[in-house]
Order: sequence, then structure tokens, then C-alpha cells
Amino acid sequence: MAEHEPRPLIGITGPRHGALMPRGLVALGIWLAGGHPRQLYPGDAPEKLERLAGLVVTGGHDVDPVLYAAAPEVTPKIDTERDRFEAAAIDRMLERRRPLLGICRGAQLLNVRRGGSLFQELRSRRKHTSNRWTIFPLKTLLLERDSALHARIGCDRCRINSLHNQGIDRLGEGLRIAGRDLDGIVQAVEDPTARYVLGVQWHPEFLLYLSRQRRLFQGLIAAAHDPS
Repeated sequence: MAEHEPRPLIGITGPRHGALMPRGLVALGIWLAGGHPRQLYPGDAPEKLERLAGLVVTGGHDVDPVLYAAAPEVTPKIDTERDRFEAAAIDRMLERRRPLLGICRGAQLLNVRRGGSLFQELRSRRKHTSNRWTIFPLKTLLLERDSALHARIGCDRCRINSLHNQGIDRLGEGLRIAGRDLDGIVQAVEDPTARYVLGVQWHPEFLLYLSRQRRLFQGLIAAAHDPS
């Protein structure tokens, strides 16, 4: 970022209460990449979305299966107010063609807003990967070589963390799969027609000490500087 160039305003969505550490680390990732982070909460005025140059939708509660016309298969932890707010935020960013990064739940909700669906549990689908949640990069990501994500972070096989119990099933319209894990479970989706619309199942905010994970935020800020 040029020294005189203003920092683009990047919204960070999440629950109304809690999640202080991941929210704070996402804000740090945005700031290190040259952006100005702004925390947003369910119930905030829609006008706040109009001022944003980009958006990060963070992880957390399960996406309500009613949003993809499915019956509950497990007992989900749902935050209806957050679902409503973040669904509107994603829709508005896509309408305005502004850059968007969905993290974990954020990637799932992005997929749902594009008409996709989710696996409501992953334990039965894992054969080669652990069900253990970890903030450390102990799981393997296999990237599609022709994806924008591969070009951005520059590896065929990367190490990532994992804190999710749901995942992408039917792919949303206009999205493509950019990466999977060793069980073939989708770990990243992107819109190849957009300058930057990306959803990742892992948590890059806990991996800011790795340069390739910081590039996810750098790509968001670079796209936010480009109004086209």
C-alpha cells in the first residue's frame, strides 16, 4: 500500500457477544495488510454496510439449515439474529461487487447464499483426517492448481487448522472448489469471476505467523483498493 493511500474500511461480522480473540486477530490481519478494520454486530444499521470497501465474515455458530431448505439432522447451535444480519451483509457485498472473505461459518454461509447446501456433520465422512479441533496447522489442504487461491498462497499441499463440524455439500452457483482435505471435504471455494470472493473452512486469523495465511488478508485489501 502506498504511504499516502488511505486504508480501506473492512467490516468484520460475528456474534453480538463473545468471540473477542478471533475478531481481534482478524482485525490484526486486516491492519497488517493495510486495511482499517471495523467490527459489526447483528442489529447494526444497514447503512454501515454501504461504507465498507470489503467484508470478512468470521466463524462461530452453525448455519440454520432452514436457510438451505433442509431439516435438522443434528442439534445445531443457531444464532438466528446473526444468520439474518450476515446473510444480508453477504448479499449486499456481492451486489456491490466488493471483496469478501468468509472464514469457516462465513464460507458456509457464502455457499448457502449462492444456493448451495451443507453437510450438517462431518464425523461420519472423515476417514483419513482427525475430528479433533485444533488452532494449530496440523491438517492437510490440497489446492486446485488452476485456482486463484493456489496462485495467491503458492503451495500444492499446505498445512491448515480445523475448528468446524459442518462443511460444504452442494456447491453454490458461481462458486468453484479451490481446495479439499485428505477426505475430499471442501476446504475452500472461490468465485472465479470476482476480483476477490473467497471462503475458507480453516481459521487464518490463528495462523498470522505464516506468510501464506497473511496473503489471504493482503488479497482482500488489494481488491478493496480497486473499485472496478
